[in-house]
Amino acid sequence: MTQKIIPARNWGQRFAAALLVLGVAGLLFMVGTSRHIAWSAIPQYLFDETIIDGIRLTILFTILSMVISIVAGAVLASMRLASNPVLLGFASLYIWFFRGTPLLVQIIFWFNIQLFIPSIDIGSFHLDTNAIVTAFIAALLALSLNEAAYMAEIIRGGLLAVDNGQHEAARALGYTPVQSMLRIIFPQALRVIIPPIGNQTISMLKTTSLVSVVAAQDLLTRAQNIYARNFLIIELLIVASIWYLVMTTIASGAQYLIERRLGKSTQQSAGLFRNVLRLMRAEGRNG
Repeated sequence: MTQKIIPARNWGQRFAAALLVLGVAGLLFMVGTSRHIAWSAIPQYLFDETIIDGIRLTILFTILSMVISIVAGAVLASMRLASNPVLLGFASLYIWFFRGTPLLVQIIFWFNIQLFIPSIDIGSFHLDTNAIVTAFIAALLALSLNEAAYMAEIIRGGLLAVDNGQHEAARALGYTPVQSMLRIIFPQALRVIIPPIGNQTISMLKTTSLVSVVAAQDLLTRAQNIYARNFLIIELLIVASIWYLVMTTIASGAQYLIERRLGKSTQQSAGLFRNVLRLMRAEGRNG
């Protein structure tokens, strides 16, 4: 006779879930019925031209900062893996410094760089530092150089995650060290590197809000400029938060698609070179 299996009822979890739903609903009700928030102003400013311009600059900051930091991070990661003590020491010191000091301090430092370097003089050539390091450049430098320290460790970890046998397979195929890195090692390391880079990109979308301290005209700065005139502080912060959520959601979706596609290609590449490595080892044993 077949017995019917009845799953146990976890009353503790049900009670906790009910409390959670009631708590969130109560909080939403209190916020939604607050007389101190002009809810009608939120859709009014959601697509305001000033806010849209701030979104464009936030995206530009994110893209440029990530591109620069990935390139710089790749160089630093190579230096960290080098046998030369000077290169290794410089990369280690760079990562230690930029990861150990607050990004906000770095932004303010670059914005006030003219206090240390008033001008750039090369022979008869003279250029005022303020003319070069504007609020935009100062913010971009701070974001990029700070992120490069994290990118270096991410890329280094990805390169170290590739099996040493892949290097042997590359040499067996006659690849030079540079070709081996570009065609075999780095493509396989991408499978490890891409997820944290995606997370860092999503984080960078929000981190750009720190550049408002030097009035770099990003999304948060534009929102602050508006509420400084109309005193709708919470309303404009809600508008900014909505757009940050939209941008990070889109970035998360793009990250998922890239990871899924990259996973298939790297599996095929890794499988090919594993087979080459097995053949090499088999020939070695036979010989």
